[in-house]
Amino acid sequence: MSNSILELQLLRKNFGGVVAVSDLSLDIEKGSITSLIGPNGAGKTTIFNLVTGFLHPSSGHIRFAGRVLNKIKPHTIAAIGIGRTFQNVQIFPKMSVIENIMVGRHLRSRAGIFYSSILPPFLRNEEKLIRAAAEKQLTFLELEQYAHVPAGGLPLGNQRMLEIARALAIEPKLLLLDEPASGLNARETIAMGELIEKIKQMNITVLLVEHDMELVMDISDHVAVINFGRLIAEGSPAEIQENDDVIAAYLGE
Repeated sequence: MSNSILELQLLRKNFGGVVAVSDLSLDIEKGSITSLIGPNGAGKTTIFNLVTGFLHPSSGHIRFAGRVLNKIKPHTIAAIGIGRTFQNVQIFPKMSVIENIMVGRHLRSRAGIFYSSILPPFLRNEEKLIRAAAEKQLTFLELEQYAHVPAGGLPLGNQRMLEIARALAIEPKLLLLDEPASGLNARETIAMGELIEKIKQMNITVLLVEHDMELVMDISDHVAVINFGRLIAEGSPAEIQENDDVIAAYLGE
């Protein structure tokens, strides 16, 4: 019986005559930290966009917990249990930190974001529950002191933590992190690695795109290497570091 939570089967994405992802097959094991690595332009973020519904495959299949995702919209994919962050942090800068997290949590509400602004009496209790769930993520990410601060005023490291908190607020089974250590200093990168491992301990599967090889090799259970949209190698961190094709394509001699 397969232990895969996400299955990419002969996945292909064309942009006109450019092939961004080429017949890629990859299984993501439930409960693991899997890293996608490869040179800039290799197709890693395109894969994230395909999995989360921001793009649709030209061919092939994406299955999450057995369900085909090929033509499902992003908000539906989020609601069934896939959260994500972005390479360039995407927050609501004028909203407070806790309000940003509550936006993510509203995907789990009966009314959604529209009715949350009206707050009819029968939904007030639900709004309290949404706030309580957001406060839980604030505590987990150690952002409590910033709860009512406009999110745009946070340092980059805290903005990245906020984006993760918002993604966790939907209670994902699978979390996609797109370069979470980008722009962070050494201390912040270590803290990010510790956070990702804590997320794994919550029985959340993590799929990671990251250029910090020390971080990748320290925390990953499995590493997949993409080059020109193709999977050229996969295995444990130790196996990847010794793979000649990977060394030539990405890590350097």
